[in-house]
Amino acid sequence: MSREPKTVGADAALRLEALWRDIKLAVRQLRRSLACTATALVTLALGIGATTAIFTLVQQVMLRSLPVARPDQLWRIGDAVRCCYWDGYSQGGDDGLPQNDWSLFSWQAYKVFRASSAAFEQLAAFQIGAGNAHLSVRRAGSPVPVAMANGEYVSGNFFETFGISAWRGRFFTDADDREGAPPVAVLSFHTWQGKYGSDPSAVGAAYDLDGHPFTIIGIAPPGFFGAKIASSDMPDFWLPLTTEPLIAGATSRLKNPRLAWLDLIGRVRPGTNRKTLEAQLQVELHQWLASHVGDMSSQEKALSEKQTVHLTPGGAGVSLMHEDYKDSLWLLLMAAICVLLVACANIANLLLARGLRNQHHTAVRAALGASRARLVREALAESLTLSVFGAFASIPVAYAGSSFILHLAFTEPDSWVPVDAAPSTPVLLFALGISVITGVIFGIAPACMTSRAEPSEALRGGNRSVGRNRHWAQKTLVIGQAAVSLVLLSAAAMLGQSLRNREHQNFGFDTSGRYLASIDPKDSGYKEEQLVPLLRKIEDRLRAIPGVRMVSAVLEAPLNGWVWPHDIRIQGQPEPGMRNEDSSGWTRVTPGFFETLGAKIVMGRLISDEDSANTRPVAVVNEAFVRKFFGRENPIGQHFGPAPRKNAGMYEIVGVASDIDFGYGRQPIYFLPEAQSTQFDDPEAEEREVWSHYLYNVVIWAPGSPPGLGAEVKRAFVNIDPNLVTNGVQSYSEVIHADFAQQSMIASLTSLFGALGLVLAAVGLYGVTAYGVEQRTSEIGVRMALGANRGSVLALVLRGAFGQVGIGLALGIPAAIGAGHLISSQLFGIRPWDPLMLSAATLLLLMVALIAAVIPARRAASVDPMHALRAE
Repeated sequence: MSREPKTVGADAALRLEALWRDIKLAVRQLRRSLACTATALVTLALGIGATTAIFTLVQQVMLRSLPVARPDQLWRIGDAVRCCYWDGYSQGGDDGLPQNDWSLFSWQAYKVFRASSAAFEQLAAFQIGAGNAHLSVRRAGSPVPVAMANGEYVSGNFFETFGISAWRGRFFTDADDREGAPPVAVLSFHTWQGKYGSDPSAVGAAYDLDGHPFTIIGIAPPGFFGAKIASSDMPDFWLPLTTEPLIAGATSRLKNPRLAWLDLIGRVRPGTNRKTLEAQLQVELHQWLASHVGDMSSQEKALSEKQTVHLTPGGAGVSLMHEDYKDSLWLLLMAAICVLLVACANIANLLLARGLRNQHHTAVRAALGASRARLVREALAESLTLSVFGAFASIPVAYAGSSFILHLAFTEPDSWVPVDAAPSTPVLLFALGISVITGVIFGIAPACMTSRAEPSEALRGGNRSVGRNRHWAQKTLVIGQAAVSLVLLSAAAMLGQSLRNREHQNFGFDTSGRYLASIDPKDSGYKEEQLVPLLRKIEDRLRAIPGVRMVSAVLEAPLNGWVWPHDIRIQGQPEPGMRNEDSSGWTRVTPGFFETLGAKIVMGRLISDEDSANTRPVAVVNEAFVRKFFGRENPIGQHFGPAPRKNAGMYEIVGVASDIDFGYGRQPIYFLPEAQSTQFDDPEAEEREVWSHYLYNVVIWAPGSPPGLGAEVKRAFVNIDPNLVTNGVQSYSEVIHADFAQQSMIASLTSLFGALGLVLAAVGLYGVTAYGVEQRTSEIGVRMALGANRGSVLALVLRGAFGQVGIGLALGIPAAIGAGHLISSQLFGIRPWDPLMLSAATLLLLMVALIAAVIPARRAASVDPMHALRAE
């Protein structure tokens, strides 16, 4: 027994020594054929690099945890990602989300959960959406213009819940989150470093946030970006929840129990049972709802007992980006894997061809006693060594690819997203793992086939034709490459056409010559009564710019915002049933909006200067609104209003506009004059009314694209008010491009992957055809000596090449149709089996295949029969 460990150790040492010999032999073999090795490394770098680049984003957007202590102990109350708030005592049922399922909570509900749920060591609340947290920021006493920043309201125990320490200064405590406490804020490390130059004096300094003095008490640590992951509006400042009324003013949500606007994540105590805690939270939710029955509508009362709440893992935070990009990233990862498979087939063919050329040497080794297992092991060692080198070569490709994808995906110039293109440890392990897998995939078949060399057959001569089974293996790989390439090309063609359909669809208005300027009168300190004079001054000043024909302001501009919906009641119509969808979007505009935008009025009149604060409240509705609420009835003169029924006579319909796409299709929407206001008893409705008068967008009609228009508009804003917060000027073509940035990214990358797969498939076809010509040189010489002309030889080679491509197409066309169905959710205005796109992809593949095959075919046709026979 004492010798057994020594024997095991000796065996392990011998295996390691043998492995080291195999690796050194593999390196020598690779150095002897540098051209072949370089080709394989480039192919591997592209294939592994493309896959790793996509996985880099998959890992950061979908798989990583927050950089906090023990993320496995964090649980979120809620299982859906919603932005940005919910009004009422029932949730869910929109955008495919479960009915009656709670994920957002009011401040009051949060306090109930925190006080009653002993299973949580800490329970934190934070604001996931933008809401009222767009801030104008300036250091107290500084003469520089205000800068824009994103704020996020959090509970006093937010940072404590996540178990992190301040980089400088300190974090909030519950004492900072009490009403009446001195206003304080915490600065993100990214903002402190990027916008404030890592100034140490920022901690303890006073900053004016929306005109209110806040003291910066701490800097968050590097890498911590909060509990949400989004493609925009990442927090620059964290503010205590109780400071929300200070910033929001009359539009405050803090004390309105109907408004759910907070996400909740808590750290549970060790040993907590998830189901038990979930049941307890369900009881607490129903108890809280029961205390607000008097504030509920009849529909909410009927649904009260059906409201549910679920616990979900909270270690990854709440990721809006995950919801926005998950389908796109999985699609791109599948496309990258297809490219990798084509690359593996190429290298397998390369190694197989080289192995067959070296069959004489292999046969001699077999005759001298080398076992087949040893030959297979050495061949596999070579392929694995090659794949590991390819993995190292793929890292810069992956970094460049990830950077390029981020550039395509996030087009806003000043937007920061918490995604880094640099490969992390999991990504490097993925690259290494996938390199080993690819090494086995492209190495096992050549290793097994070339190790079968029979000494007696191989020693007869090196230029004899190889066996049919070896030709069959190479041709099978080419067939697979052609099929996969067709799938990639077809998907790229459909996604590209879908993008063009989106960008050139009828949006319900004329985009040519239209521009969009963004302003923020709220963060600039304007009061509600100052807004109408300000907007008139802006319109007059901009109309004076040469080339500008019309100007108008709007709350949320088409294709550039979200038109918030709410329930509608029509005067004279019965109360809708529980299952009836009775909501409509809405926005507010100044006179001239429809003419400036190039939209049509199909009935009645426009909003005009006569619609003032002293006249009856009026509205213009769109055709979708009429179809939904009035059917074939004439809507002019009818009255409606936001729920409840007592508001049904609030607005009189004076006109019907054509349907305008605000970014979510042609939904029902109504337009209110900026100069008119109404009063509501409900705090949430009154908040909405006040907020809606702060118009954020100015639409400019300037036909002919006058030169320097953007600079002139910015200069005009400065002349009107140097402190007016503005966010640039865009043409509507730029707005449309930004609106479809994700679709553009998908189309661009699938086209790139399709082109890469096509090139690799062409290289594979060329290699197999050229190798076949080389092996059949003597046969071709005999044919030509017996009278075959060059044309027949050319046709012979091309027939063989296109036979492989034809089989690949026969397999690839059904696969491409299947892939079209899988990506149907990404398509717009095109069928998954579109014959035109499929025909175009097929034709392109055939053209490239012809180019790849005709080069070795012409070389075969130029063979000198006497030279070929002498060589034989």
